Amino acid sequence: MAPLSKSSYLKHSTVKMPYIGLGMMQIKAEEMDDALNTALDAGYRHFDTAFRYNNEADIGRSLKKILDSGKIKREELFIVTKLPDHGNRREDVEIYLKKSLADLQLDYVDLYLVHSPIGYKRPDDPFEVVPPTAERELDMETDLVDIWKGMEAQVDAGRAKYIGISKFNIRQTQKILDNCRIRPVNNQTEMTIYLQEKELVAFCHQNDITVTAFSAFGSPGIRPFLESMKDAAEPLKDPVIKEIAEKYNKQPAQIILRFLAECGVGIIPKSSNPERIRQNIDVYDFELTKEEFDRIRALDRGEDGRIFNKVVFGKAVQHPEYPFEK
Repeated sequence: MAPLSKSSYLKHSTVKMPYIGLGMMQIKAEEMDDALNTALDAGYRHFDTAFRYNNEADIGRSLKKILDSGKIKREELFIVTKLPDHGNRREDVEIYLKKSLADLQLDYVDLYLVHSPIGYKRPDDPFEVVPPTAERELDMETDLVDIWKGMEAQVDAGRAKYIGISKFNIRQTQKILDNCRIRPVNNQTEMTIYLQEKELVAFCHQNDITVTAFSAFGSPGIRPFLESMKDAAEPLKDPVIKEIAEKYNKQPAQIILRFLAECGVGIIPKSSNPERIRQNIDVYDFELTKEEFDRIRALDRGEDGRIFNKVVFGKAVQHPEYPFEK
């Protein structure tokens, strides 16, 4: 592939989407100013959030201060947010995007994603903090095509420049392609060295859809809460990754991010730690050899490498749009 730099963009016919973004999940209000300023100083221009992260108002307050200061212009940023799964109905799309825009203090987002193909019933108060997945009621009548019509309306209204999907499998993505007026430009999916989603990535690239990887490091933050993950292999501790990291005097996280970038996908590592924020975008001064790339390719375990599986989704495996193997 062509050499990568901080100014490189994911390959797409019309969208200029930076390879590496800052994931905003779990960043606290008191950390937000430092996290955003550190990221901007390090070269980040892609920021990924979601209604479900419950911190968009905090992001908005910090972002407004930055934009008002003249440090950067709005058009230089690529901001992504997502429709929550309890808003997976055509009539709810506008409600939730308007709420996100109000909290973010923005007129538009660059990319709006359907956060999940699985739908849940909307609470009486649409903006309340919803309980954990296991405590919510599934909406078994989720209609992906109808939701997409609501997404297209947001582009028409100027509230989103582009629209996309998250956690959609090939069948679900094809269904959107077969019934859309405005095509999805991005599919955000779980990807690690143990779950490389080769077929999905190839399908998306063939259809001019960029791919963004989430949980690139195997979501170490949720491991203590899941009994099934306590003995699962950790990408950051993989001996192949550690060996290559030592060669380049890099952190294991940087090797994983570089590998995924060389696979042609974007990455949104989340952190509020200034040092790690800077490290995670510092992957452009080296390149994996073909042998090193192939060694990491060989670590793929397919579905056995998935973290966000039926254990995490629980009763959602009963949903007709559950996207993974049951």
